[in-house]
Order: sequence, then structure tokens, then C-alpha cells
Amino acid sequence: MENKHTVPVPTDASIILTYRCPMRCKMCNIWQNPTDRREEITAADLRCLPDLKFINLTGGEPFIREDLAEIVEECYRHTRRIVISTSGWFEDRVIALARRFPDIGIRISIEGLSGKNDELRGHAGGFDKGLRTLLALKQMGLKDIGFGCTVSNNNSADMLSLYQLSRSLGMEFATAAFHNSYYFHKDDNVITNKEEVCRNFEQLIEWQLQEKHPKSWFRAWFNMGLINYIEGGRRMLPCEAGSANFFIDPWGEVYPCNGLEPKYWKKSMGNIHTTPDFMELWRSPQAAEVRDCVARCPKNCWMVGTASPVMHKYMKYPMRWAVTNKLRSMRGLKPCLDKTWHDVGQNPSQGDLREKF
Repeated sequence: MENKHTVPVPTDASIILTYRCPMRCKMCNIWQNPTDRREEITAADLRCLPDLKFINLTGGEPFIREDLAEIVEECYRHTRRIVISTSGWFEDRVIALARRFPDIGIRISIEGLSGKNDELRGHAGGFDKGLRTLLALKQMGLKDIGFGCTVSNNNSADMLSLYQLSRSLGMEFATAAFHNSYYFHKDDNVITNKEEVCRNFEQLIEWQLQEKHPKSWFRAWFNMGLINYIEGGRRMLPCEAGSANFFIDPWGEVYPCNGLEPKYWKKSMGNIHTTPDFMELWRSPQAAEVRDCVARCPKNCWMVGTASPVMHKYMKYPMRWAVTNKLRSMRGLKPCLDKTWHDVGQNPSQGDLREKF
């Protein structure tokens, strides 16, 4: 059992404010499992948060919360950087919040060009609303704005078009591949056209390596990790969820990540309602048991919330790849997609995709 004095201090948090959502996404069933607004965590509940480097506010749809401004104000007492993940459906609310908090980050989930996005997200006009919101935010002078695209069977070609659109607009472009988990309320997300999807990710990686900003080269390495995940490979770096990062669900339960599946395991580290001293919860025996489960977790998830902290911790591995392949790109060569599994002392059973945990 870990010594409470050696437990790492968390740096990143994702707070799931609600499971209410106006979208009807095919790859996510959150909308079929809405939370009761009277049970959702409030700004006052978040006073317990420690100092953090980064907070992501997500849902459901965060802007469905009428008290979102109060929540953001409270979160700014604990971090300097906040990014809200949203569909952009509530245009006026997004713009009003951005006027009040001009340093806020906004990522609007857009899964393809107009027809494909609206098909996958289940609402006509969703693409237009999302893009219109981003353009309004850019005109207001917000810097930390961009697209978030979750790749599934049907939209990897559109992902490439969205990347080009984001580049032309000078906006951020974040990628994901769909997963199964308690959070998405899904257990049947499967990419069946793996060759096509991976080929389009390879093209994206080539383009990102051609960019001048090193941040894009590291995103290329992350996207190589998505190819590795889609192909069923083990994570290139270990999962250390619940050590550097945590998730809080709408009822105040603290989980190590949003990739847990009950068929493997799902344990809470504690609840901020019953243990309002967050660091007491973080250093508790219950939290230690969860970290032990993470160390032996059979899943090979590759999501930015758990990949980013270990990319920073074990920086030499993505950095070596990024520099090497940037140089290859400058010489007109294709990137080397080696998808190397790096042994940094992690439990050898982690990510082996065994069916029983």
C-alpha cells in the first residue's frame, strides 16, 4: 500500500457538470441518461479543490447549467487555465460567458462537415451553430478556442477537412477516437474500417509535422497513439490516472478517469460531499486501492485526459520521436510510425486487454 506522504499532488481535473445534453450523438448515450439538476454538484461543492494547473469543464453540455458562470468563477480560484468542452448549441450563453471570462478556453465538438456532423450528433444545424460560435469568439479576440473531433467509423475523412478548416482560421484542433465507458454510457463503440481510419490519421500526422509549432508535433505523436489504440496495441506510455489527474462526476464521485467500464472494474476514490477535504480523499486508502487497480487495468484507452499527464512526465519519449520525425518531414520523408511501447517500470499486465480483471 502506498505511503500517503509519497502520493503525487494532482495537477489536472475534469469536472463532469451534468449528463443533461441537447445533442443525440451516435457514439455517446449521455443524453439518454440525464442527471437531475437538483443533484448536480454546485460551485460551493468545488471549494474543496486543490490548486491545479488545468481544469476541464465538461458534460453532457456544460452550458445547460444556468450557474456555469459561478462554477467558472470558483474554478479560477484553483487554476489559471480552464477549458470548457461544448457542442456550441447555446451560442448566446457561450458568447456571454466568454465576455465575462476572456481567458477561458472553449473547445467545440464538431464531428465532421455540415451533413456528417449533424448526422452523427443527431441535430440539424449543429455544425452551423458550432462554427458560428467559434467565429464569434475569434472576432471577440479569444485565443484558446478550437475544434474537438471524435473519430468513429464514418468521419475520418471529414476529420482531415476540419483540420484544414481549423488551420485556415488559426484555431486549435483536438482529436479523439471513440471509446466505451461508464461516462459515455456505451459498450458497443467499435471501429470496423480500421485501415481507412488509420490511413487518415497518418495523413493528419504528416500535416501536423509540417507545421512550425512544436505543439503540433506532439499532437502528431498523440495521434500515433490513437492509431495504436485503434489497432489494439498497448499504450505507448503507461496510464497513471488517479495520480496526476482525476474526474469528478455530477454527483461528486471522484474517479481516476472517464474510461472505466464496469465489465472490467469501476471504483470511486471517494465523494467530495462525504469527504470535503479533497487532499484527505486523495490520500485515503480507498484512493490507494483505485491507483492499484489503474496499475493493473487491462484497458488500453488513449484519451487526452490521461495521455497528456504522462506525456509531460515522460517527455523524452514523445520529444525524441517529434524531433526525429520533424527532421524527416523537412527532408520530404514520411514519418516513422513505430508506436513503441515504452517500459518505464509500469505493471506488465496493464493494458494487456485481458477479459478478466
